[in-house]
Amino acid sequence: MNFKNILITIIFFIIPSKSFALIEVDITRGNLNPLPIAISSLASDNSSKTQLTKLLKIDDVGLEISKVIENNFRQSGLFNPLDKDSFLQKPDIAHLKPRFEDWSLIKAQALITGKVTYTEEKLRVEFRLWDVLAAKEMMALAFTTVPKNWRRVGHIISDKVYERLTGEKGYFDTRIIYVSEKGPKTQRIKKLAIMDQDGYNTKYLTLGNELVLTPRFNPTNQMVTYLSYFRNLPRVYLLDIETGIQEVVGDFPGMTFAPRFSPNGKKIIMSFAMDGNSDIYTMDLENRIVERITNHPSIDTSPSYSPDGKFITFNSDRSGYQQIYIMKSDGSNVKRISFGKGLYGTPVWSPRGDLIAFTKLHKGKFYIGVMRTDGKGERLLTENYYQEAPSWSPNGRVLIFYRETKTDSKGEGFSAKLWSIDLTGYNERLVETETDASDPSWSSLLSN
Repeated sequence: MNFKNILITIIFFIIPSKSFALIEVDITRGNLNPLPIAISSLASDNSSKTQLTKLLKIDDVGLEISKVIENNFRQSGLFNPLDKDSFLQKPDIAHLKPRFEDWSLIKAQALITGKVTYTEEKLRVEFRLWDVLAAKEMMALAFTTVPKNWRRVGHIISDKVYERLTGEKGYFDTRIIYVSEKGPKTQRIKKLAIMDQDGYNTKYLTLGNELVLTPRFNPTNQMVTYLSYFRNLPRVYLLDIETGIQEVVGDFPGMTFAPRFSPNGKKIIMSFAMDGNSDIYTMDLENRIVERITNHPSIDTSPSYSPDGKFITFNSDRSGYQQIYIMKSDGSNVKRISFGKGLYGTPVWSPRGDLIAFTKLHKGKFYIGVMRTDGKGERLLTENYYQEAPSWSPNGRVLIFYRETKTDSKGEGFSAKLWSIDLTGYNERLVETETDASDPSWSSLLSN
């Protein structure tokens, strides 16, 4: 199934206003001052509603799309979706012309209205974004797609509104791949799983016959690289999510760790361990040529490219303790950038290019933090018994990671769950999954 191209005809049926009116969303303050926003149910005529109910087994698709948008905005921590029971105007009338005084009365500063129609076996969704304070329309778009994509329409509307109100790209029309885990800690069954960023539409990509680790998305398409053990030997795989076809990148003589794609998707970077030493290598996916990037008697692991592909961050114990380093993509000009107390690992370069996320172990606690690319401005966002493997949302605003709990004296009570937190250190949330979960990786925007 082609996830990248199933959507969507986008029609600009009214030119968006160039004025930014009075609405401002402070993206630097997390959930301290969420913007009150009213998200009206998307209206539909009786014929469309009846046909869509039969087709999708959903009573009111327009209402369900509005709930997707509500949930996205609430989860972001930047918006406060208002209770629909307080709305004074019906959805179909509001979509034509809001009575702004009614929406001001319930303290809404922004309003989303919409309309759903079903014609010629296609779902058409219109939406409008209104500035309640200035009594002006800010944006109007329409989408045409197949009916089963209704949830994605909700995510794309969320992204469009988020960008209009914050000035930054959204991250809602994305997916997360992770390792699904079941069973006791000593006998975990691990499968690759993928879901929408809000936890819906979970699909399992492997059967659980072999151990799988560290899935990572290609930034340019829906390919995934991951590590799996075949007859107890590590192999790096490529998996095309759209076709289900997977291939072995290569069998390597030593232990292999944490493969990742380069920003253009043409290379994989990883570390190999041989004779007690680990160095960083790249492989060109077109000609399968392997190039050694580091050559040092220390342990160099967890490489991650900068978004322009010119630099690599990695962790190494070459200073005696595990710390974070950066170097040019050819392995030259190696510099240590972490100098705080504790051990640093799993560095990941932000897609914005300005920060590096990391895991830190200090005095028996694990932290997820960020620092600037020169190592300055270190901020620890969250601490816990055990947590690691941060992965960035495509707009560089949110981190997803996984957290484990202790077992009790009987070896029970262990769990692994996905969590997210924004850059401000606010809005820490459990990400719901069908099973235990670890090693998350966030996709790029599907609708780009």
